[in-house]
Formats: sequence, C-alpha cells, structure tokens
Amino acid sequence: MFEVGFTEIVLILGIALLVLGPARLPKLAADIGRWAGKARGMARQLRNQLEQEASTFDDLRNPLKDTPRSSQTTHKAAVTSAAAVATTMPEAGHTATAPPDPEPISAAAPPAASADTLDATDESTPG
Repeated sequence: MFEVGFTEIVLILGIALLVLGPARLPKLAADIGRWAGKARGMARQLRNQLEQEASTFDDLRNPLKDTPRSSQTTHKAAVTSAAAVATTMPEAGHTATAPPDPEPISAAAPPAASADTLDATDESTPG
C-alpha cells in the first residue's frame, strides 16, 4: 500500500536538512528514533499479551483434545441417556396414584382436648 524506498528516504532527509538546518536535524532524528522504539515496544507488549491469552484458551481446549475419541463417545452417550431418563421421570411432588380422600369432619362435635395436649407449664396463660 504505502512503501518508502531508499530514494524517498534520501529525498525526505534532504528536504528536512534544508528546512530545519544542520543544528536541529540530529535532535529531530533522535526524537523520531525514541518514538519508533516506544512504538515497537508497545507492539511487542501487545503481541506477548495476545499470545498469552491465546495460550490460556489452548490450555482449556487441550484436555478435550487429549481425551480419546472412544471416551468422548462414552461420556456423550451417558449424558444423553441421563437426559432421556430425566425427561421420562414424573416431576417432583407428583405421584402416579391419587392421594387418599380426607376423612369427613363432623361440624357438630369439636375435637376434644386431651390431657397430653395441654401443658400445665404454659407461660402464655395467666395462672
């Protein structure tokens, strides 16, 4: 796309020498060199960080690659059969038989209080 050959570099340096003069040109070259060094360092740091992140993903993927194909098929079959069993089981709390009918309660006679249901040490009643 954008190429700078040897002749273009010589032409740019010649124009810079005429515009800036011989006193300021070495300082400008040093500044450009420092900027280029910083840019290379940042690019290297970014590349290292991306490689480190990619190796993390490879570490997560490796156990699956190391597992033999037959073992993967066995585990997949076990999960599939467990899912099939889970879908055929009744939901929790539901039974296949109907619950028994409750005994009818007589409205005429209230339940009698027995002696073992009354507590003599009950602190809620004044006594």
